Amino acid sequence: MHATIDAPHIAIQARNVTLSLGNTQILKGIDLDIRRGESLAILGASGSGKSSLMAILSGLEQASGGTVSVAGVNYRSLDEDGLARARRGRIGIILQSFHLLPMMTALENVAVPLELAGLANPFERAARELTAVGLSHRLSHYPAQLSGGEQQRVAIARAMAPDPAILFADEPTGNLDQSTGMAIIDLLFARQQASGATLLIITHDPALAARCDRTVEMRDGQLSGEVAA
Repeated sequence: MHATIDAPHIAIQARNVTLSLGNTQILKGIDLDIRRGESLAILGASGSGKSSLMAILSGLEQASGGTVSVAGVNYRSLDEDGLARARRGRIGIILQSFHLLPMMTALENVAVPLELAGLANPFERAARELTAVGLSHRLSHYPAQLSGGEQQRVAIARAMAPDPAILFADEPTGNLDQSTGMAIIDLLFARQQASGATLLIITHDPALAARCDRTVEMRDGQLSGEVAA
């Protein structure tokens, strides 16, 4: 399933990764290498285990077995607090449901996480990133005043603002209509290419997967192979 890649060029490496909940085995011996700076799609139907795999690779959950190395950090050796520290500033995450705080403006939704992480000039950085995603005129608006596409743009800005080395996107167009979704994907790839970040997209959509440098298919908790371009 995986080719040998020189370690300095690997952003994410997973070996024999398993995940079990009770008697249910969700992930069954995942092997995967993701190169620095590449875009990779994990393509699969609902229930295939792809979102669970993303949660482990992004440090949101611990695997039950195997090894996971992200940006040179061995995730399997870390507790929950250690995983949170490993994610901070290194990992950006975009979800289909936006997860914006309703009582904060667009600017605050991007700036406050930067401020809590102790990064310098959080509001300036947030304004710059929101401008980059085309929302310079929406800085003071609350999520309820924004369209779905605008809310996802805020979520992309929030994920990109710390300048992460690795960006995860789980069904990023799942709550958007087709034309808005296409615009969001164009924006996501443009921001990834501008920053040089590694991009991992979780999707059930072959057309979206085809935009990535590589695609691997997931079925029943296993990677079934790489999809030909």
